[in-house]
Amino acid sequence: MMKSNISERRSLLQELTLRGIRITGQRKIIIETIQAADRHLDAATLLEMARQRDKEINRATVYRTIELLKKLRLIDELDLMHLNGEKHFYEVKTEIDHIHLACFECGKIEEFTTPLFEELKTQISQQRGFHIRVTRLEVGGRCKQCCAQARTCGECGEEACCKGENSNC
Repeated sequence: MMKSNISERRSLLQELTLRGIRITGQRKIIIETIQAADRHLDAATLLEMARQRDKEINRATVYRTIELLKKLRLIDELDLMHLNGEKHFYEVKTEIDHIHLACFECGKIEEFTTPLFEELKTQISQQRGFHIRVTRLEVGGRCKQCCAQARTCGECGEEACCKGENSNC
């Protein structure tokens, strides 16, 4: 559902080791689970996945690990347009910032990178003298697959879709 296709992820274990952070066995499992995830994880899913490797891992250990990684700015916390209620999702920070595209129809989350996003951040910094530490941009709409499945332009309701090569209009 929420695939992540950005391959330039930081190595969490390496970053923590370089910073002299103690890594317990359970913390290592949680971190490896986040690192290996092919989608954005919420805390409950992270706990469930980590428990597949160690049944003794508890919710408090998961939340403490998440808080540590957030504090060290190694993971991002996302709400992803609240497609699944008020859940928060976590992903390893990437070397290049990206935009999350959230489909309101199927719930799919895509990651999009473009030099224009980097240019925008540079422009903000230069024009406003603002030092950017965190960027988060989410765009909600309909994904290409959902637009292609619409039978008519009216059903899709998205003018931009109707001008594409998958148009049913």
